[in-house]
Amino acid sequence: MKLIKQGAEAKLYLDKFDNQPVIIKDRIKKNYRIKQIDEKIRNTRTTLEFNLLTEARRSGIPTPRILELDKKNHKIIMEFIDGKRIKELLNESDKNTAKKISINIGKLIGKLHSRGIIHGDLTTSNMIFKDGKIYFIDFGLGYFSGKIENQGTDLRLLFEAIKSTHFKYLDMCWENIIKGYKDEYLRAEEVLKKLEEIRKRVRYMER
Repeated sequence: MKLIKQGAEAKLYLDKFDNQPVIIKDRIKKNYRIKQIDEKIRNTRTTLEFNLLTEARRSGIPTPRILELDKKNHKIIMEFIDGKRIKELLNESDKNTAKKISINIGKLIGKLHSRGIIHGDLTTSNMIFKDGKIYFIDFGLGYFSGKIENQGTDLRLLFEAIKSTHFKYLDMCWENIIKGYKDEYLRAEEVLKKLEEIRKRVRYMER
């Protein structure tokens, strides 16, 4: 079992399960919390992430296939998506390819939001390209909500991520993400209006 990533909430290991490579997501124990509260939080978040991944996949959004949920030990064993992160792919792509990728990303986010799924950490590091599909990974900060405010916040996180990592393609990428989003989600205009309100609030608070 090889540790490949450690975040504030969980460790990710690369391992084998039934003779295939898998990712094991292990939620970290927090010693500053009372044991019973820590157990409850880790159990709740592990179960929620399992449900988000399952619902997203059921709704036609490519996500890692879950092989086992170990609630007792707060672990999810899931398929290892051996592809290329969209973060790297966009930086290497020509404008035509970047445009197609961006439209696809927008459509997938539209599908997520239309099913009441908030990803919570929409960055191009949490999207992987494999066999012509874009897989969404790491729903650890996600939750279920149909609120326009939450969907607007989800999009704002993605905009800021693209701005910081793909600045040369920012306008083109964002324009096509929004195009794909509108194609897929009936309430897209409401969300985009809310997104603008959120931006104005943030700018006001930063002054």
